[in-house]
Amino acid sequence: MKEREFLEQLFRQHYRKMVSLARSILRNDVEADDVVQDVFARLSEMEFQIEDGKVEAYLMSSVRYGCFRRIKEMQLREQVAKLHLFDEIEDMTDDELQMQLDLIREFVDKRLPEPQKSAFNLRIDEGLTFKEIAERLNTNINTVYKHFIQCLEQIKLQFPKK
Repeated sequence: MKEREFLEQLFRQHYRKMVSLARSILRNDVEADDVVQDVFARLSEMEFQIEDGKVEAYLMSSVRYGCFRRIKEMQLREQVAKLHLFDEIEDMTDDELQMQLDLIREFVDKRLPEPQKSAFNLRIDEGLTFKEIAERLNTNINTVYKHFIQCLEQIKLQFPKK
């Protein structure tokens, strides 16, 4: 019972600040509230020992991590939508989307030539811009763009719209 009271106290004391941080990162009230609720849900499921002076820092770090994880989930949806152009993407679960993206990544890694593979992986996995990819690969930005477009064309041929 003591842990529950402690969590309730943390909630009352830090909720507004946590939601404010999440809103500033996500720019979405509903998503921000969900992230903060997830932090407290995880806290209620685990035993934790936090030093007195570090509780707020721990909670705020948890919110930042949760926000970045939420952004990654949203980016996953965008990546699959851009690569595959599913009509029913909104009806797909995150697991289904991840499975599709994994299939696409496997196809790229095993079946496409190196310039296309590198351009794709650096753009999708690392989120680099075409300019950053060109610098990393020591090549022209137009060449990187061409390789990426060729990769997308091959993906669309391999994974036609359903």
